[in-house]
Amino acid sequence: MSYIPRLQEKYQKDIVPALMKQFNYKSVMQVPRLVKVVINQGLGDAIADKRLIDIGIDEMTQITGQKAVATRSKKDISNFKLRRNMPVGVRVTLRGPRMYEFLDRLISVAIPRIRDFRGINDKGFDGRGNFSFGVSEQIIFPEINIDKVVKIMGMDITFVTTARTDAEAHALLKEFGFPFKNEK
Repeated sequence: MSYIPRLQEKYQKDIVPALMKQFNYKSVMQVPRLVKVVINQGLGDAIADKRLIDIGIDEMTQITGQKAVATRSKKDISNFKLRRNMPVGVRVTLRGPRMYEFLDRLISVAIPRIRDFRGINDKGFDGRGNFSFGVSEQIIFPEINIDKVVKIMGMDITFVTTARTDAEAHALLKEFGFPFKNEK
């Protein structure tokens, strides 16, 4: 028998029936699901210091368990001393079991380590059922050794779902245990 991540199992057993009841879906196929998680880290300082890209790739690979790739600039901007095809960031796209494992570690380990955490703002929905939020420090992840960190860098995390509305996506992420701010 193959390994199934904890949150994937939770989705199949608990979340699907709960969302079917909440939104009155007629078929299991109508229930929104998580398609992918995209983690992006913009490294604008990499224009001056080329090794920041390599450090970013190593850290992102440690955090996600999947090899990160450098993102490159699309055009020249002389004010920023930026040339076309220069590396300016790092990104990873997670799908399948790795996505569920990352989500599990994010919710249960990394987010509680954020300083002065009061919940994630739910204004990051895009109107089509996708959710994005930013993390200001990469050191919230236990995979990162604080002593070896060269520079504190933030990252953007985007959750792409099959939900048609923000309310459906919010309910899906809430069922996964996402710590949104309490609505008052």
